[in-house]
Amino acid sequence: MLEYQGKALLRNAGVPVPKAGLASTAEEAVRIADQIGGPVAVKAQVWTGGRYKAGGIRFAARAEEVQEATRALLGSQVKGFSVESVLVEEKLDIEKEYYLGVIVDDSHKTKAPVLVFSTEGGIDIEEIASKTPEKISQIKIDVLRGVRSYDAYNLMLKLGIPASILQPLGEVVRQVYEAFRRYEARVLEVNPLVITRDGRIFAADCRVTIDDSAVPRHPELGIVFPRETDKPPTKLDRAAWKVEEGDYRGVAYFLQVAPEIKESVYVGFHGIGGGGALLAADALLRHGLKIANYADTSGNPTAAKVYRIAKIILSQPGIKGYFLGGACIASQEQWHHAHGIVKAFREELKDKQGFPVMVLLAGNKEEEALEIIRKGLGDLPIRFELYGRDHVYSVDYLAERMKALVDEYTRSVKAEV
Repeated sequence: MLEYQGKALLRNAGVPVPKAGLASTAEEAVRIADQIGGPVAVKAQVWTGGRYKAGGIRFAARAEEVQEATRALLGSQVKGFSVESVLVEEKLDIEKEYYLGVIVDDSHKTKAPVLVFSTEGGIDIEEIASKTPEKISQIKIDVLRGVRSYDAYNLMLKLGIPASILQPLGEVVRQVYEAFRRYEARVLEVNPLVITRDGRIFAADCRVTIDDSAVPRHPELGIVFPRETDKPPTKLDRAAWKVEEGDYRGVAYFLQVAPEIKESVYVGFHGIGGGGALLAADALLRHGLKIANYADTSGNPTAAKVYRIAKIILSQPGIKGYFLGGACIASQEQWHHAHGIVKAFREELKDKQGFPVMVLLAGNKEEEALEIIRKGLGDLPIRFELYGRDHVYSVDYLAERMKALVDEYTRSVKAEV
């Protein structure tokens, strides 16, 4: 979520946030600043941290400065993200900065949300943990009981927080957890949580990540793409999310790694299951191929979901092959994959003479699935190899074969030109 969206959630939970407004033009920004009535911060709304160091936050005291800052930011790039709007926010007179976060820890030792507090705000919590771990306090949250006042006090007392601000800070801690719980977040960080020179407490900045599966339950949030990435989502990323958004029967994940393909060794990658798919992707990379995307259809998805993801993978211009490899014996009905990819391939590859396709499929209904694929693709003009469970540990062999098919296809395409 963008900062202004996260702060709206915090405000709804009772957490104090600075006066602010969202602007997409310099004129709107000036009007908002005039309503605030004082110095403001003009903050680029993009999916990345470290905006101040990257030039994405500017301060202004007069209308001319607000206008200048807004015009400079709108349409610019901040860490690769295009700035389409800015948050015009009152500039705070800060006395002290803290860090406060609720983060889901899915490690086998914890498997619960963890409440984290630090006396050092304004910098990454990882940096604080590395350099000054004594300035961090954390507790595991019992989700059935929630966060009580004494939990918040105990969290902060370990760090020597003055008694005079313990109660108001503790209330903010409880409210932040309430926002985390209410909106089904995976991460909710307030950094910095500040105390002003006149004793007020504000969430000066925040980062909120809603759980992907929870997004359809909260249409009021207006989230159109819930996955956090280090680059702007592409049109194909957004299209793939629509597949997932409307049907949660199994996983249909897609991330476009190379939106612009300028080299001849990129292939569309389609995995099944996390670990096995990563092994297969790694093998391709080690043997000189590159993956244009990372896709995963696991958890027993329908044939329709597999079909739509396969179509999206094949729609990437410039790819020189398609590799489906889970490198695992999946506990799902594999004939759904067979029906899905056969339909997609027949629609997209009927005119792709010699296009390389490699499929590794293993699991329930494996033999039936392989037979569906053999019959369904037998008359297509593609270079096609099909493997079952005997090759789930042969990722290097499969990568070598895929590289050979791609090289052969590339040579034939060049020869035609």
